[in-house]
Amino acid sequence: MNEETNRIEWLTAREAAAYLKCKPRSLLLWVRQGKVKAYALSGAKRRVWRFRREDLDRAVLECPADVLCSPTPTVLSPAKAGRDRATSATEGRLI
Repeated sequence: MNEETNRIEWLTAREAAAYLKCKPRSLLLWVRQGKVKAYALSGAKRRVWRFRREDLDRAVLECPADVLCSPTPTVLSPAKAGRDRATSATEGRLI
């Protein structure tokens, strides 16, 4: 075996998520979206994923906005939020 093969560090989903400081569920979502490269192990009933540290580093460096930063979710659309504020003002109560 050459040195490169010996240096590859394989991580479980939990270890990879800890390395990226995210939840394992988020990491697996990024795998399904194609944002992070992962390798499925065969011979298991459920998919078992392994990650290479260099692939995780590459994903973060190439597209940090897509992988690490998600847009802030909004509960109400701007139109509905404005309507709710107007309604509460007329009723004399705060939201």
